[in-house]
Order: sequence, then structure tokens, then C-alpha cells
Amino acid sequence: MSKKKEEQQRQEKIQQEISRINLPRGRQTFGLIEQRLGASRMRVRCLDGKTRVCRIPGRLTRKLWVRENDIVIVEPWEYSGDEKGDVMYKYSPTQVGFLRRKGYLKEMDQFEEF
Repeated sequence: MSKKKEEQQRQEKIQQEISRINLPRGRQTFGLIEQRLGASRMRVRCLDGKTRVCRIPGRLTRKLWVRENDIVIVEPWEYSGDEKGDVMYKYSPTQVGFLRRKGYLKEMDQFEEF
């Protein structure tokens, strides 16, 4: 394949990935993974200003691989929702760039100043 065609296919793939981006719904919020705690648990700093101990639900344990400093969607628990939550989705680096350009992560930039 020619280099032009490969570049065009790569750009189309990025556009498809960005066009299907998930956004938080209802009680869900953006979060930044601060620390892995083991046993599919992690400490996440959420966009609403709270730090929660979150887990990856059983149906996602093998599909969702996360590291520190990843941007995720967190769904707080109904009971003790200020302290605990579930990680529902992880954003790829291109999706994070898109979210930053569109202004969804403006408050998240303040967190990284710490």
C-alpha cells in the first residue's frame, strides 16, 4: 500500500473512534486514576471534587485494562457514593485529546497542577 492510503485509513479510523465517544450520563462523572490498589480496585479523583475508591465490575474485568493517569467514566454507588464507585469506561489517548479540545476536561487540567 502507498503511504498516502495508509495515512488516509489511519485518519478515518481516528475519526470513527472520536465520533463514537462515550460521555457521562446521569450520575456518572469523569475521573483520573491516581493509584492502583490491587484486586481490580483503584483510587480515582473525580471531576466533582471527590476522591473515590473504585472497582472494575465483574463483567468488565477482562475487557478493561487501566493504568495510573488514565481518564475514565466513574459511576458512584447509590449507597456511600461519596466514597466508592465503579469504573465504566476508559478513554483512549485520541479520545482524551478530543475531550480536551471540546472543553469537557477543563476542570481536569486543574487537578494535574497538584
